[in-house]
Amino acid sequence: MAPSGSRSIKRSCQTVLYWIPVLFINLIVAWSYYAYVVQLCIESINNVGEKIVYLLAYHVIFILFTWAYWQTIFTKPMNPLKEFHLSHSDKEMLEREDRGESQQEVLRRMAKDLPIYTRTMSGAIRFCDRCQLVKPDRCHHCSVCDKCILKMDHHCPWVNNCVGFSNYKFFMLFLAYSLLYCLFITATDLQYFIKFWTVGGKTHDRLLEYLNGLPDTQAKFHIMFLFFAASMFSVSLASLFVYHCWLVFKNRSTLEAVRAPAFRHGADKNGFSLGLSKNFRQVFGDEMRYWLLPVFSSLGDGCSFPTCLVNQDPEQPTSPGHQPPPNKPVVGEGHQFPAKPLRESQSRLLNRAPSWTENGGAENKERQGTSNPAMVIENET
Repeated sequence: MAPSGSRSIKRSCQTVLYWIPVLFINLIVAWSYYAYVVQLCIESINNVGEKIVYLLAYHVIFILFTWAYWQTIFTKPMNPLKEFHLSHSDKEMLEREDRGESQQEVLRRMAKDLPIYTRTMSGAIRFCDRCQLVKPDRCHHCSVCDKCILKMDHHCPWVNNCVGFSNYKFFMLFLAYSLLYCLFITATDLQYFIKFWTVGGKTHDRLLEYLNGLPDTQAKFHIMFLFFAASMFSVSLASLFVYHCWLVFKNRSTLEAVRAPAFRHGADKNGFSLGLSKNFRQVFGDEMRYWLLPVFSSLGDGCSFPTCLVNQDPEQPTSPGHQPPPNKPVVGEGHQFPAKPLRESQSRLLNRAPSWTENGGAENKERQGTSNPAMVIENET
């Protein structure tokens, strides 16, 4: 009981610590709202028209920013479906046998009917020993969440959540609207910030006449620190937003930018790239009306992704007319895994979004590989 109680206390302390960065951001945002709305717009701006325009524009940006932020925080990361998990009999076999050919055969048998084309750097099936599952493409185990996350990008402490397939669009919009929020505050606060600093060189007699635009000392200091905070956050957010825009148009995650995904033929950093337009639509969807809103519109199911590779994987079905066996796993509600690897030219990919499947059409059969390299179990974190 003692070790169990100790672990429970440790987890509780970790949970509290993980929420501290989120609490810090929320306090900063709450203070910025007070400083801008009350101290700047209501107390310091005398022109009624300017005040109304600033308040309306500010609240539109503020709502979009907070909406995207909360969506990023509270959208639960998607985990691999049950079809990727080992069955009870497979678990018993792995526990009973040494890490040899028997275990390799279990993973090989499981993976042959799954839409999996990436491998470890050694060419093995990607297997998570902690979650006891075969990892889907672009899936990684998060050591903080202690679970495998579909299309994991990174674990972000500022949202206390994993950024992955289910919330990557929200994260991108959060970066975009937070940057717009800071830039808007910086631009509209600039003239009053300059007025505050210009006053510093005035004599005491002229000072009282000059401060008509800034009614009290409290407002002046709020305006000054608001400008500094917004400017500094703008710089860091701009660099992060530009980097993730580059990742989106390259169709890479942060983890894939650090280490290129490995396929049967070797590592390929552009293996999932389909072209600028299709890469963008894979994250934001096909309908433009949803692009700027923090609502889920990404294409796909998170478990399988089309690639631009033309080399056929010999371990996967090769015929476009190949039908899965009667007991082939089904993804979600009525959604089947692709019946063939999505390995054609860019012009043929994503032609039926958002299902990422290819059906019909005549195509010559490709030859199958004659040998399978040895596979070993390799864990990733």
